[in-house]
Amino acid sequence: MAQKRMMMEPSHPELSLRCQCELVGLNRASWYHGPVEAQESPENLALMRLIDEEYTRHPFYGSRRITTWLNRRGYAVNRKRVQRLMGLMGLQGIAPGPNTSRGHPEHTLYPYLLRDLTIDQADQVWCSDITYIRLRRGFVYLVAIMDWYSRYVLSWQLSTTMEADFCVEALEQALGSSTPGIFNTDQGSQFTSLAFTERLKDHDVEISMDGKGRCWDNIFIERLWRSVKYEEVYLKHYDTPDQARQGLGLDFHFYNTERPHQGLGDQTPEEVYTGRSCPPLAA
Repeated sequence: MAQKRMMMEPSHPELSLRCQCELVGLNRASWYHGPVEAQESPENLALMRLIDEEYTRHPFYGSRRITTWLNRRGYAVNRKRVQRLMGLMGLQGIAPGPNTSRGHPEHTLYPYLLRDLTIDQADQVWCSDITYIRLRRGFVYLVAIMDWYSRYVLSWQLSTTMEADFCVEALEQALGSSTPGIFNTDQGSQFTSLAFTERLKDHDVEISMDGKGRCWDNIFIERLWRSVKYEEVYLKHYDTPDQARQGLGLDFHFYNTERPHQGLGDQTPEEVYTGRSCPPLAA
């Protein structure tokens, strides 16, 4: 990443910063903000790695259960500390309680539109979520946009901050190839931001949001995170955001084009997404 920043210094007045970032594959959030690794102690980073692994195994665990799990393994941490770290990681359990995917008090929330809806074709519903991706000495955030019917990953972005920019960039990338009827997310401030929702409205997309504290409302992208972490992230131990970007790029390509899914009749997401004539698939 440092090398990419050097390539952009001094800046080119004929190119916007956004264009420069796109040319070198650098998210704008990474330009404005320093590494996340400098913001947390090694002890907290170690705790976050443990929390990430346990939450990935049991996404219904909230801060209370995570605290108990850590205490039983000899880590003397209180719930307040675990809540702060889970909030930093963007994690929340199913049970109602402190919500780490916090919306903005001035942002509009939208109803959940997928209940009892038969989803039987590609581009009928897209969904999106953000997850924490650990590095050896820090972490970054990953957002992905997925077609609900086929589980096809349409776009993704990495960022060193939880600001909305990288989610908007992923959305613009996905909308460059197609448009869904409904777009479903949680109530996080990135997805309730005007920058995000106005782009959906500009394309006449209906906006759907999960109920507070209900990660199962977006079940397929939760399953995607499990695959990404167990089959890629936990095996590779990235040192830098650039390594994470390269590894995840290869993994998403494999996921879309080569990895068969039992729920898709042992087809790949790409085969189902591009076929557009498959019968309704089991949840």
